[in-house]
Amino acid sequence: MKTRYTLGSKILTACFVVLSLGWLIPVFEVVINSFKENSYINMEAFALPNSESFMGWANYLKGLTFGNYPFMKSAFYSVVITLLSVALILVFCSMSAWYIARVNNRIAKIFYYLCLFSMIVPFQMVMFTLTFTADRLKLNTPWTIPVVYLGFGAGLAIFMFVGFVKGLPLAIEEAAAIDGCGPVRTFFLVVLPMLKPTLISVGILETMWVWNDYLLPYLVLDRTEFRTIPIHVQYLKGSYGTVDLGATMAVIMMSIIPIIIVYLFCQKHIIKGVAAGAVKG
Repeated sequence: MKTRYTLGSKILTACFVVLSLGWLIPVFEVVINSFKENSYINMEAFALPNSESFMGWANYLKGLTFGNYPFMKSAFYSVVITLLSVALILVFCSMSAWYIARVNNRIAKIFYYLCLFSMIVPFQMVMFTLTFTADRLKLNTPWTIPVVYLGFGAGLAIFMFVGFVKGLPLAIEEAAAIDGCGPVRTFFLVVLPMLKPTLISVGILETMWVWNDYLLPYLVLDRTEFRTIPIHVQYLKGSYGTVDLGATMAVIMMSIIPIIIVYLFCQKHIIKGVAAGAVKG
């Protein structure tokens, strides 16, 4: 039995290594092509840079200054939208999940199932109505679009938070109430600190989603004034629609490095938070 288990583990490990390499190949291609001259990318996309094709940091400098819309401005808007959206999702969804888990009446259950239903509704079904509504309600700026992200991110966040809150001991909240804490103080001083594993997990997942999202900002924001990094990549074109692939690859690298660093440092918290919410829910 032990030998069979060891053999099975080795086979699974080998399969996952191959699968991981399949996921890493596109990233590797972006890295090597970000240092190559544009014509060599078209001819030899999978070749490593050599003395003729190597461009050094020229593609990165060009990506930062290409066109009349600087990359740092797009990065600023991406950071603002991501931070505000994730903050709104964490605060409001954790409060809603606490209410749903503790009140547990018919209205709370209906609200919970509606949030779960929102997870399976394709964005394409609501994007035209959403664009019209966002324009009418003035939600088409980097400082107001986080409200739209709150609506789309609430489903997953509330699902994970509810599962975790149900496993928290109710006696701690009752003790806080006896000591004179109202609902607001009980939540922020007692419940919220205990939600730390799920807060980190939801925060990382939502951060990766908002940071990499292209379609929602493209439809809602005024692209002549506000561009996020994914939209900025689309406008790396020269005359007659020509695309500088070297500069494009460099911008893509500058956009994915921050989120990769965040994920690598916080991936263990994702597993802990998802497992805790799934088991206790």
